[in-house]
Amino acid sequence: MDGRMILEIQDVGKTFGGFSALHHISIDVEEGKIHAIIGPNGAGKTTLFNLISGMYDLTNGEIYYKGKRLKDLKPHLRAELGIGRTFQIVRLFHSMTVLENVMMGRHCKTKAGLLKTFLKFSLGELEEEKHTRENAWRWLEFVGLSHKAEQMASNLPHAEQRLVEIARALTLEPDLLLLDEPAAGMNPKETTDLDDLITKINRMGKTILLIEHNMELVMGISEIISVLNFGEKIVEGNPFEVQENPAVIEAYLGKKRGN
Repeated sequence: MDGRMILEIQDVGKTFGGFSALHHISIDVEEGKIHAIIGPNGAGKTTLFNLISGMYDLTNGEIYYKGKRLKDLKPHLRAELGIGRTFQIVRLFHSMTVLENVMMGRHCKTKAGLLKTFLKFSLGELEEEKHTRENAWRWLEFVGLSHKAEQMASNLPHAEQRLVEIARALTLEPDLLLLDEPAAGMNPKETTDLDDLITKINRMGKTILLIEHNMELVMGISEIISVLNFGEKIVEGNPFEVQENPAVIEAYLGKKRGN
């Protein structure tokens, strides 16, 4: 790759007790690209995302974002640097409205903090809350959910809850967006719409790092794919190279093609 690397994962490993979940993983993510990480269940994909976002500590290796070493940085500091993410299992505040959920995404950048953001004062609405609310509206419009802003998040269908998560991640204006199984539980029409949305986000100049089991989606939008299996990177290349690689076929099917 000749472009600038926004994320550099260097010889990364993660051990839980005596179990090695990841070992010697090295992946460079080029700025402005859609880069997918695929592999069978248990390959270590979400563990890798948790290491990038700071939810887990590295056992060994280093991760750099825009040349900055991430080790020992808490998740909210990584978010402030410009790393946004969604989760494999949707994480919304079900007692809040859709708009309030999206507003929560910006809390690490607000001076007032969460408490003041959601309390009303007799002297009027805080200026900061106004900006936070306007920003949330803008991203809800972007994902096509502004008409449901005042509904309770718990009342939305699964696919729309995933869109709320994406909108919330975008409120931080991240340069790198980690999407963990965004198409999980979606029907074909919803997946096609998601494909269009991810492409639209990427065209805004944002780098996408994507974990996904839907191979049609992955092959359709990814420019580079890294394949993990049993905690190791086994293959990396463009969609055609990966799709035709015998090691990938064996990892997914448990046998080599033709056997």
